[in-house]
Amino acid sequence: MKVHEKALFLAFGLAFWTLGTLWFEYRGQIILETTKLRYWLSFFLTPVVTAVFCILIFRWRHIPTSQWSSAALMLAIPGMFGEAILLSHLSTFMPALQPSSGGKYGAMLFATYAIVLSAAELVASATRP
Repeated sequence: MKVHEKALFLAFGLAFWTLGTLWFEYRGQIILETTKLRYWLSFFLTPVVTAVFCILIFRWRHIPTSQWSSAALMLAIPGMFGEAILLSHLSTFMPALQPSSGGKYGAMLFATYAIVLSAAELVASATRP
């Protein structure tokens, strides 16, 4: 990938993380602090929706599948740094959530990053010589 593509993916990642964080700020109580079923459904659906979103971006930008792992990493980096800061100051950045919800939120995020990055690497490695 060219440098400007990498920068664009970092910007997409920052925007995606910001929107997702704002969504969880306003809707997180409904997901993290209600029923176990609702949490586990979100736990499994969030990575799937995120992966689909990433694939759509890769296809829209015509990224060769051999470069999906690099592109996914560029999308994930802003959110990973952002989440490290956010989770260490959860009550400041997400005051509507109970502090005990931080672990559930963090687990869902780490699972999402792991699944998206792993899927991108599997696709990329399958197409490399």
